[in-house]
Amino acid sequence: MAARMASIPSTIELVVTDDDRRIARYAAAAIALTIAEAAIPSPLPGVKPGLANIVVLVVLARYGWRDAAWVSLLRVVAGSLVIGQFLAPGFFLAFAGALCSLAVLALAQHLPGRMFGPVTASILAAFAHIGGQIVLARVWLVPHDGVFYLVPVFATAALVFGTINGLIAARLLAVPLAAPIAVSSAPTFQEPSP
Repeated sequence: MAARMASIPSTIELVVTDDDRRIARYAAAAIALTIAEAAIPSPLPGVKPGLANIVVLVVLARYGWRDAAWVSLLRVVAGSLVIGQFLAPGFFLAFAGALCSLAVLALAQHLPGRMFGPVTASILAAFAHIGGQIVLARVWLVPHDGVFYLVPVFATAALVFGTINGLIAARLLAVPLAAPIAVSSAPTFQEPSP
């Protein structure tokens, strides 16, 4: 038995790809925006600008839905851990909103690009996000139809912030990507020139 246990490897090695690094960088940016947004006072609970959605829109346009989904979900989970809302009602509301907006973005990416761009995708995602949150709030937190009286306020916020975030994402997408920086594991030294 002891000989058999000795042959079992004691470590698991995960291979980190360039795709993983890229998703981690974008997720870190989205998490930082989530934390910054949490510090902004809101006149009405639940009305936030959704700054991290700009990052998700850029990732969607440049790398596709799969990477955007990873960034969005990592942002919700890690952001809620950092601000202390993991598994609190705010986490579940954010998670429901993220799932609904990702579902809409999966459909929106098939719209013709010449007529529908980042602004349209942002507005659709904002409405889906707030819609998912309102439905979850109605089903779970506020078992009364009075929650639907807030729909005009939330819909207006979704339209305004969705438009602004879409315009910012479109502006960022117009900037060409910088060449990736080569990372070397061993330091290189150059001899001083005479």
